[in-house]
Amino acid sequence: MPDRGFAAGTGATNVGLHRFAVLLAAATLLLVFAGGLVTSTESGLSVPDWPTTYGYNMFTFPLSKWVGGIRFEHSHRLIASMVGLLTIVLAVWLQRREGRRWVRRLGWAALAIVIAQGLLGGLTVLLFLPPAVSVAHACLAQTFFCVVVTLAVVTSPRFRDRAPRSFSATFGANPLARLAAWATGLVYLQLLVGAIMRHTKAGLAIPDFPLALGRVVPPLDAFPVAIHFVHRVNAVAIAAVVGVLVARAIRSRRPGLARLSLVLGALVLVQIGLGAATVLSRKDVLVTTAHVACGALVLGTALSFGIGAMAAERRRGNVIPMRPSLSGRAAAWK
Repeated sequence: MPDRGFAAGTGATNVGLHRFAVLLAAATLLLVFAGGLVTSTESGLSVPDWPTTYGYNMFTFPLSKWVGGIRFEHSHRLIASMVGLLTIVLAVWLQRREGRRWVRRLGWAALAIVIAQGLLGGLTVLLFLPPAVSVAHACLAQTFFCVVVTLAVVTSPRFRDRAPRSFSATFGANPLARLAAWATGLVYLQLLVGAIMRHTKAGLAIPDFPLALGRVVPPLDAFPVAIHFVHRVNAVAIAAVVGVLVARAIRSRRPGLARLSLVLGALVLVQIGLGAATVLSRKDVLVTTAHVACGALVLGTALSFGIGAMAAERRRGNVIPMRPSLSGRAAAWK
């Protein structure tokens, strides 16, 4: 039987929990941006020890020593610590105030992931940035972002009002949710390929755009060129899937979903533009870092759309009226 109720707590408490989850998602996006700056400025080994910073406790490292690449790497560590602390608070808050067992477990999963992410971050320094560990660190960051975005969405009052009784049944009957799943999977794959490119120095293996080494399809006998070209081809696939998703969302006559799909489409266009600018600017630091952060935004938006599409399913017997006092209120995902 699905969990229908909530643990003791007022509606205001649940709203506060949702807002805190949103805060954590925003802090995680900031962390992704900070991590992108570390990679873009090649500052990963500017602080050669871990968990200390040049022998200091990281929280007491003197501000006067924040120079060169140290300020990027040390700032990244401090933001990561803040995200870790916020995740602990959220997991405990969910345990005390959230009635749905699967949501509580997702909160603890977020905590486990952020701990693993911190350990991977330390290993990247102690092992001198091995590509495999660095790529795993980047991908786990995106996984954590997906988890906290999910928590931010499912703790919202609108989602609780229209939570599906069975996610699997709703997913199977909802073409918009399935399209969103494809989009989310392709974007995650794109971020994985992008992380491999960044950590194997393949970002400028194809230095021209929109052509590739002067051709539509370049010679693929070298790994850096091949992985870079895969990144470009997958971007086209993402644009196509998101284009179909936008068209169907608009035809669905659900204003909330239509608006969110347009935001997703706009982010994809911005991301493609940033990718082109990254190549043409020869990996300008701010452009490259913005490309990394926008990729996370695309991922989070696609995931949010998919969850929202399932919550918008209005078939009889598939919606649980979680809070009757709000049942007459128009839902954003209607």
